[in-house]
This record gives sequence, structure tokens and C-alpha cells, in this order.
Amino acid sequence: MLKTVETFIRQQDLIPAGSTVLCAVSGGADSIAMLHALYQLRSRLGFRLTAAHYNHRLRGAESDRDQRFVEQFVQLCCGEQRQRDGTVLPAVPLYTGSGDVAGQARVRGTGVEETARDMRYAFLRQAAEEAGANLIATAHTANDNVETILFHLARGSGLRGLGGIPPRREDIVRPLLTVTRQQVEDYLTRLCLPHMEDSSNQNDDYTRNRIRHQVLPVLEDISPGFAARLVDTAARLQEDERCLTDLARALADRAVPAQEGLSINAAVIASAPDPIAIRALRLLLGRLWEGDQNCSAAHLTALLRLCRGGAPSGQIYLPHNTNARRSYEQLLLLPRLGPIPLEEGAMPLPGRLDCGPWHVSCGKEVYTGQPQGPWDFWLDREHVPSLELRSRRTGDRLSLPGRLGKTVKKWMIEEKLPRFQRDVLPVFQCGGQVAAVAGLGPDRAFAAQANREAWHIVISPAE
Repeated sequence: MLKTVETFIRQQDLIPAGSTVLCAVSGGADSIAMLHALYQLRSRLGFRLTAAHYNHRLRGAESDRDQRFVEQFVQLCCGEQRQRDGTVLPAVPLYTGSGDVAGQARVRGTGVEETARDMRYAFLRQAAEEAGANLIATAHTANDNVETILFHLARGSGLRGLGGIPPRREDIVRPLLTVTRQQVEDYLTRLCLPHMEDSSNQNDDYTRNRIRHQVLPVLEDISPGFAARLVDTAARLQEDERCLTDLARALADRAVPAQEGLSINAAVIASAPDPIAIRALRLLLGRLWEGDQNCSAAHLTALLRLCRGGAPSGQIYLPHNTNARRSYEQLLLLPRLGPIPLEEGAMPLPGRLDCGPWHVSCGKEVYTGQPQGPWDFWLDREHVPSLELRSRRTGDRLSLPGRLGKTVKKWMIEEKLPRFQRDVLPVFQCGGQVAAVAGLGPDRAFAAQANREAWHIVISPAE
């Protein structure tokens, strides 16, 4: 495993000589293997190593046990290291922190997993600053990469999502990304290195655990070596994504500042192939939104349609209080004053409803069994005699077809719908029950059946 990690670091130039790396250590097998491997490689690769552990305080005594274990492991296994030439490398310093993740999740109104990640990374960046570290290493393995790719594939993703976890994103590096979980376990066993087991990893209520325990073993049984081949495929897709993004960046670089926003010739975007045009628009929004490129496919498609339309004027409401405005030949991306609230009311069946930031159209047709999406779906006409549109409420539940029922809030977090969008997404209500949610899709109790009359619902950003 050590050779695999060293080769990957050199090939990807993940840790340039002279760097200081903060290693995120949970106490689990992957992070312990990463810490020990980097401890062994620091002299050969010429970097300084530090470590950090964050106690989420979610598992009571077990969380405290993990912190004590990490403290003892770093002290006993990552001390001063004498080299063959007589030089001595210093002991690895450890930074620890903790936080009430569950309490913060309640205060913020966000999911526990999302809150835990935010608080953990905030601590890691603070610890990196104290340690003088320019890189933070996390212990994502090849197996984590495969699970991520399958998760993205299951919920629908473009090329970027199917490329999996990148080896590096800004100051985050992943040295174990080509190492399998079996290689990690073999490495720890051979060197008699202890680690802690997180009991929540066995809980199949989490989607990732279900993929790990139920989906991957079946795929490996059908085609041995599946995981390794998928990782290779993801690496090739990442190269394709980089190539397309470079072409898109050349277009985006033609934008100029305008009215506290950006302006670009709409024809520049309109004439580009869809994969490049969409990426260019995403890059432009990222520049306005301080690096955040999280924008729904529905918004990006509407934005491209605005560029390609023949009308000399038009407007789209975008996330982050942004307006996209067509002004003759120019596309303007400008700040907007205040969010646009969702307007609640009855949905005409069939008909069209403008409800603030969204247009919702409903047509009557026979459902032929085509795939249903989060923004374009069918509801059974017999079971849906009427529809009302409203914003989400505490306790709203949704059972997507073929999946377990959850609260709408949990679905929005799991499907990574942007936080700023969640309170203005229309909830479709029928007879006091949630029939569908924009961005998520229909409830299975109201979903259309093949060859039956249905309401075809299409949701698009308001223009």
C-alpha cells in the first residue's frame, strides 16, 4: 500500500516538497492507515506532517473513546523518527476539537450529516491555520470513490459527478484514492496497527452504507474487479471533464464586469455546444457566488435558452439573489434585491401557474412509462382530482418510487438541494397529503401508472 500511495502522490503532485500537511484522523481504519503512511513518506517526499481529530459528540462514550485512541496512537506511533543519515524528524503534533453537532443541526434547521461536515471542515481549516499547513489530507479510498460514483449514478448526474471524488480540490488532498479498503486492512494487519470501528457504519439507514453492504457485493459477484475498473473509468471521465472545463473557461473569460455583476455576449454562449456552454455558465455563476457553482440543471438550461432565444429582452431569477437578464446582444448576470417568495395557491388542472420564482405547467395526457424526473413528472389523474401549491412545512413526508419514505427536509439534504432553494420549492398537495415536491419528484402513492391518464407537471425557473 505504501508504494501505491507514494506513486499516486508523485503522479498527481498532491504534496509538493516543502508543504505542511494536516492529516484528518477519525481513528477509523482508513485515516489511521493514511496517517501512518504519510508519517513513513514525509522524509522521502519532503513535507512536514501534522494531525487533527474532531469529536462530533454524536455517539456519546464511543466518540470520546475515539478521541482518546487517536491521542494515544499519535503519541505512541508518530513520535520522533530517526533517519538512516542520523537526522531526526520531529514528532507529529495533534490538534483536537469538538462540537455539539446535534444541537447545531437543530439550531440551523439542517441535517446532522451536513452540519457535521460543515463543523468538521471549519475546525480542520482553523487547525491548519494554527499548524501553518497549506494542505489538508482526508482518507477517502477507492471504495469511497466507487460508492460516490454509484450514488451519483442512481440519482442522476452529469460527467462531473460520474468522475467521482477528485484527488485534489483546492487545499484538500486525498492520498488514498487509489487504495482499496482491503489494501488498507492488509496494511494495518501486517504492521499490527490498531484502529477504531464506528458503529454507525453498520447502519443501513444511510444510503452510502446500503450501497456498500448491499449493492457493491452484488456487482463484484457479477463481475469480479468491478470496483477497480470503475475507479479507472472515473479517472478517464475526470480527464474528459477537465478538457471540457478548459474549453468552457476560455468562453467565460470573455465576460467583463458590469453593474456589480458580469456581462458577456449571448452569442458567444449560444453558439457553443451544450456541454461547453453549460460549463461556461456554471463558471460565470461561480465567479459571482464566491466559488459556489451549485446551480440546478433547470436553471442552467433556462439560462442557455435565454442566450439562444430570439427575443431582445428577458429575465430569469437565479439562486443567491441573482438575476440573469438578456439585453439585446448581451447576457447580464446581476445581483437582485431580496429573494422572491413562493406564491401559494391552487394549481389549475390542466393549466399554467406563475408562483414567484417558478413557472408550473400541467397537461393532461396518457403516461407511457417514460422516466420521471425531479422537475418533469406525471401524477395519476384519478388519484389527483385537485392540487395546491405551497412551501414545505415541518413534518412533510415523501416516499419517492422505489425508495423509503423520509421527511421532505431529509430528502432535500440527501439530494443536496441548495439550502437557499429549499423554502421556495413548490410542494404539491392533494387532499392534505404531499403528492410531489419540485426538485424531488412525485410520491409513489400519487405517481402515474403506465397507460393511464395522468397530469404531466413541468417546473421551470420564472423568466
